[in-house]
Amino acid sequence: MDMQAAVFRKVHEPLTIESVEIDKPWGREVLVRTAATGVCHSDLHVVDGLGRYALDRPFVLGHEGAGVVEAVGADVTVVKPGDHVVACLSGFCGSCAQCLGGHPNLCVGGLVTRPAAAAAASPEATLRRSGSMARHTGC
Repeated sequence: MDMQAAVFRKVHEPLTIESVEIDKPWGREVLVRTAATGVCHSDLHVVDGLGRYALDRPFVLGHEGAGVVEAVGADVTVVKPGDHVVACLSGFCGSCAQCLGGHPNLCVGGLVTRPAAAAAASPEATLRRSGSMARHTGC
C-alpha cells in the first residue's frame, strides 16, 4: 500500500513529499487516513539535528493529526475502521505500572516499536521508499 508522506532526509534540509510503501497494521497498530496534520516543534528538533533519534535513515514526520481509521491490527479493541481519531506523538507501552494504572501519559516503558525479531522475520513489515527502510516518528 502506498501513501504520501513528508520525509526528512538531512539536517537543515527541506522535507520532501514522497510516495512511501507501508504494510498492513500489526498487533496494536492502527492505520489512519489522515485528513489534517502539522509539523510540530518536536519534528523541527529532528530537522535541526537535535532529536532523540539517530539520523541514520529517512524519517516520516508529521505525527500530530486527525483522520479516519482505515485498518487495525489483530490486537486492537478500542477503535475500528471508520472511527474518527486524533493522533499524538506519545507511544504508550501498555504494560508498565503507569499505563496499567490509567496514566499512559506518564509511561515509563519507552518508545513503542515493532520487535526487531518481527521486523527481521518479515522484511515487508517496514516503511519503505524505493526499497530502503525509513523510520516513522508517529504514533
